[in-house]
Order: sequence, then C-alpha cells, then structure tokens
Amino acid sequence: MQILLCISLNTKVTPAAVTNKHPLPPNPMRLLSISAGKVAPLFGDHHPDYKSVASAIRKKVVSDLEHPTPVEITALGLKGDEQADLSVHGGIEKAIYVYPAEHYAFWNELLTRETKQPVHLEHGAIGENFTIEGLLETEVFVGDRLRIGELEFSVVKLREPCFKFNAAMRYKGAAKAMLQSGFSGWYLRVLKSGTLSAGASITVIPGSRSTSIAEQNQKLLNNRNQKDLWE
Repeated sequence: MQILLCISLNTKVTPAAVTNKHPLPPNPMRLLSISAGKVAPLFGDHHPDYKSVASAIRKKVVSDLEHPTPVEITALGLKGDEQADLSVHGGIEKAIYVYPAEHYAFWNELLTRETKQPVHLEHGAIGENFTIEGLLETEVFVGDRLRIGELEFSVVKLREPCFKFNAAMRYKGAAKAMLQSGFSGWYLRVLKSGTLSAGASITVIPGSRSTSIAEQNQKLLNNRNQKDLWE
C-alpha cells in the first residue's frame, strides 16, 4: 500500500539543519576581492632572522570590484598563490583563507592607535585570499558549504594567528588581538574548482551547524596560553 505525503504549496519547507538558534545571515553576501602572494622573507634585512623566516602572508589584490579579473581556483587554492608553511595555510584542507571586510575598521583603528601612525590596510593585508562582506564568524559553521559564483567550498576551521601575523602588522600584539576579538576568518576546502571573479554572490548551504567559527575562537581563547602570541 502506498502512502502519499501531501504538502501545501503555501507551506515553507526549511532544511532541518537551519533552526531559529542558527539562522542564516539576513544580509546579501558577496566576494569583494581575491588576493594572492609570493613567499618572501618576513622580516627586513636588518633582522637576524631575515634569511630563515619566510612567509606569503602579504597578499596583493588580483581581482576586485573595479577590475573583476577572473582567477583560476584549483583544489589547492588560487593559481599563483604561495604558502611558506603548509601546516598553517595551504593544502587541500586549508586551500583558501577567507576574511570579512567588516573587520578592517577594527584593525585600522587598533594599529593606528598602537603604532602612533595612520594605518589604512588594503584587502589581502590580513593574509586572506577572499575578502568578503555580509558573513561573519558568528554566522558560519564548520561543515557549512559556501557557493561563491559557480564554485563551491566547505568551511573547515578558524585561522590561528602566530608571530608572523605580528610581523606583518608591525605590532607585537596583533595575534593576541585577533584571538581576543574573535576576528579570525576561516579556511575553506575547494569542492568545485574553476574560475572566479570579485563581485560574485555568496550563498550559504548549511551543514549540521554544531560548531561555529566564533565558538572555535572562544574555545581556543579559553585553552591557549597567550604568552606565545607575543613572541
């Protein structure tokens, strides 16, 4: 015997994973810029570790709203982007680093105050590949999928700052400030590769929504000895 389940056309069907506790972001989300970088010495040539410490944290914009140049995205990230330490950024599980543009005001104000000189960071300065708007750490969860343009990505984990971030920001408290503020950004795994340009819209496809990036940040803050962030 067949049992037919009828649903009214006026009934709004909500995915089981999306509850009132974890609603999807209400604002439009889009990719503002794409940035890439090359491995280079992290410190100036006056520093004793000039030759021994390398990084590609200083990214430069290669596609933005004014010049939305198509960029090839592979399973390992942006074509032409480099990483010095694959345990921190790079590889399949951390192919793309995403950062919300909304946090740039925080960094500009903090660094201007602490360094006693005007600071206006450009996109990519935090080390991110994708600078986005409309989606924050409190609204994205491990296991969520992000559809950006025609491509698709999976949210893996938060970014954990280290001394290299301090050096890039020229402020020894930058890594600690990232941890304490929760403004970490997050890493993506590439599920569908292809080409992508700035201006692409972002759609969140919810996963189990059990752990947000903000919750990961809080757990790290509670458990980590922050002394090492100053070194």
